[in-house]
Amino acid sequence: MTTLSYAHGVSGTPLLGETIGAHLDRVIEAHGAHEALVDVPSGRRWTYDQFGADVRRLACALLASGVAKGDRVGIWAVNCPEWILLQFATARIGAVLVNINPAYRVHELAYVLRQSGVSVLFASLSHKTSDYRAMVEQVRGECPALRRTVFIGDPGWDTLMAAGTTHPRTGLEAREAELSCDDPVNIQYTSGTTGFPKGATLSHHNILNNGYFIGELLRYTEADRICVPVPFYHCFGMVLCNLAALTHGSCVVIPAPSFEPASTLRAVEQERCTSLYGVPTMFIAELNLPGFASYDLSSLRTGIMAGSPCPVEVMKRVVAEMHMAEVSICYGMTETSPVSTQTRTDDDLERRTGTVGRVMPHVEVKVLDPATGVTVPRGEPGELCTRGYSVMLGYWDEPERTAETIDAGRWMHTGDLAVMREDGYVEIVGRIKDMIIRGGENVYPREIEEFLYGHPKIADVQVVGIPDEKYGEEILACVIPRDPADPPTLDEVTAYCREQLAHFKIPRHLRILEAFPMTVSGKVRKVELRETYGDA
Repeated sequence: MTTLSYAHGVSGTPLLGETIGAHLDRVIEAHGAHEALVDVPSGRRWTYDQFGADVRRLACALLASGVAKGDRVGIWAVNCPEWILLQFATARIGAVLVNINPAYRVHELAYVLRQSGVSVLFASLSHKTSDYRAMVEQVRGECPALRRTVFIGDPGWDTLMAAGTTHPRTGLEAREAELSCDDPVNIQYTSGTTGFPKGATLSHHNILNNGYFIGELLRYTEADRICVPVPFYHCFGMVLCNLAALTHGSCVVIPAPSFEPASTLRAVEQERCTSLYGVPTMFIAELNLPGFASYDLSSLRTGIMAGSPCPVEVMKRVVAEMHMAEVSICYGMTETSPVSTQTRTDDDLERRTGTVGRVMPHVEVKVLDPATGVTVPRGEPGELCTRGYSVMLGYWDEPERTAETIDAGRWMHTGDLAVMREDGYVEIVGRIKDMIIRGGENVYPREIEEFLYGHPKIADVQVVGIPDEKYGEEILACVIPRDPADPPTLDEVTAYCREQLAHFKIPRHLRILEAFPMTVSGKVRKVELRETYGDA
């Protein structure tokens, strides 16, 4: 009998049916004296008792400033302790935290503030070339709901916190009594490649449980210290780290405001971190850092690699040279809180590099034929869909766009092409929109990329389809060479592929690049590669 591509994450551990604030109280009671947060750049540290007290003070300050239940509070900042304090303080008072990408410029900032109706905005003062104060002034007149802006590091932050000291605690308790775990708590804007971004609206129940079960699968305890170079504004930092750690009494370590390979490795060594996060390109940058071998990373045991597929050779080095024997691969999307599948700590190398794991506890996944909507047999490709507690409430104030991605059965359509193996592990073979159709043959870029990672002259590679008069689409390999002075030639790449890949999978075009265009969260912008090099 044919086994269909459907799996349900059966679990003996029940879902958490409480708000984020209520759960934090329980963790503080159990681990009050334990370290909760370390900011390496500033040297500041918080125990759980201290962290809880500052969260309550900030929550009271927000109440004193008139933030009502359901009001949207924006955070437009790089990684810093105030980001996490605000994450938990807004949750305690029933406000909806709106994550704003620190790389946004004026046009994008104005859209998000207007679309979500942010009334209070917290922002960094500046970072690299961004002057956040100047950009806020430019958009203030376009955002009628925005009534107050507080800059982190400015005296205004201290003034706000001082107000929280005098506000009666009974007001906070009364507000918390009004909250439900199904209330919206967070809006995250997805970085769409076309049109305006959409605001995925997530509840306490969505993200608290997702963070909790990620931590369970990583076997987090109060002994773990998680180094987080990925951005907090993205689910990777906010849920996979902050909520996974702070639901288990673990410690969050901030190595720098944004990703820097050397700062990350120094933080791991200095703080004796047991877990490290990153997208594959971050791990590649760390492994290739001059003097990498001089860092003592022996405290590491686990971590998360997500955002894009991990090359086999990179995974081997992460396990062997970074001591991350229990590193986990996570797969998901903002709209699903975000993780739907995850590898387990005892999975072998093949499962960690060839798959994105198996279904999470209390979640369902299936692979269907995009044309018919019918679930396909295991081993056949189709669109991956997911259902369960993790599926978002919807896109903020956009019911029609919500209906385009969540069907009548509450299945979230990911747009990813996947294969569910007989053992239930899921392989992502590409995006429906990234799949190359060359002369009638379906070509999955991931397969070619994985093969080319083994070429001795190739450090990193991305494969895209570009227009071709004869075949409809042709294959372009964009390559970052190991040695810029000795890049591979197209003839060398062709010869390398000829005996191992079908002829229609062999790249016909080659571009040598210094770097790939990336989103702030570390994903390669393939659409930009296609647009830029489409006339290769």
